[in-house]
Amino acid sequence: MPGESGEFGEPGERLAAFGVRRAAAGDVAAVRAVIDAAFEPYVERIGVVPAPMTADHVANVAAGRVFVTGEPVTGLVVVEERPDHLYLDIVAVRPDAHGKGIGGRLLRFVDAHARARGLDEVRLYTNAMMWENQKIYPKLGYEVVERRVDGPYDRVHYRKRLG
Repeated sequence: MPGESGEFGEPGERLAAFGVRRAAAGDVAAVRAVIDAAFEPYVERIGVVPAPMTADHVANVAAGRVFVTGEPVTGLVVVEERPDHLYLDIVAVRPDAHGKGIGGRLLRFVDAHARARGLDEVRLYTNAMMWENQKIYPKLGYEVVERRVDGPYDRVHYRKRLG
């Protein structure tokens, strides 16, 4: 799997430069705990369980889609390479670690990860009721593409062109 030996993809870049490593099977419980802690506060606000809390964490880790930071794990991203972009499925930081730059570092890793794979765009979405995210993503270079209701979820879709 790419990245396991420490190689990242771009000349001179390594996972360790971001303090990130690919999650292993033994990390599944920590991945679940971080995601649950990060998204639980939104359950009441949005009226449904956020999709990241119901994701198949075992399958995501097994597929090499999960990258974690911290010991113990304090934050993570779940990404999926698509033909024309990198899809950022989940970004989560433990609430007790907020304000320490972990989320920003993880998002910089995602940008570098996309570039290393020859992709010049990152896409994601967030629930429309997660106002905090809607303030953060534009500051980090993401632009709104559309707002769409998907079943019980009202989502704002974003993209970031890495050019």
